[in-house]
Amino acid sequence: MASVIRLLVLGVFRKHGGTTHGYAVHRQLAEWKVETWTSVKVGSIYHALKQLTKEGKLRAIATEESPEGPGRTIYELTENGEAEFFVLLEQALSSFDLEQLGAGVAFMEELRLERVVELLKGSLKRARKNRELLDGLAPTVANRSDPPHTKDLLELWSGHLSATASWTTDLIRRLEVGEYQFRDENPPN
Repeated sequence: MASVIRLLVLGVFRKHGGTTHGYAVHRQLAEWKVETWTSVKVGSIYHALKQLTKEGKLRAIATEESPEGPGRTIYELTENGEAEFFVLLEQALSSFDLEQLGAGVAFMEELRLERVVELLKGSLKRARKNRELLDGLAPTVANRSDPPHTKDLLELWSGHLSATASWTTDLIRRLEVGEYQFRDENPPN
């Protein structure tokens, strides 16, 4: 999913103060084992860097010598890149797609706590509503054993939405009791 890799790359730039090189982004995503919780391949970040630079979301500003090989291009997050990061982050935290939501959670502390809770509550409401719609469809579909086995598919999607709603409810609770430190908050004494 293109928006997930874009959010991950732009988010790592934010974590690095807005300026870093592609290898640092690669290393950070590899440390996070991003391939285990998304379909993003860590090697695809170099393509994303080129595309984001072409679109003016990143800007190449220097080349750094590297003892391990060729020089590394240093990139800087632009205003447009910063704006896109926040749009993608809010979209991700509003989603119940696991990859998008996971990428959003990875950077949720970049927003105000109140905004994160608001976005998650909206997502929770939509997940519950969609689950109700799916559950309401079940009695109207063909026999379970008839392809494409729609009853099974409805139960699969409903189960996914139920699990996501339960997890989101728990995350909201943990956020509201202060288990996470957000960028705009003072560290606890």
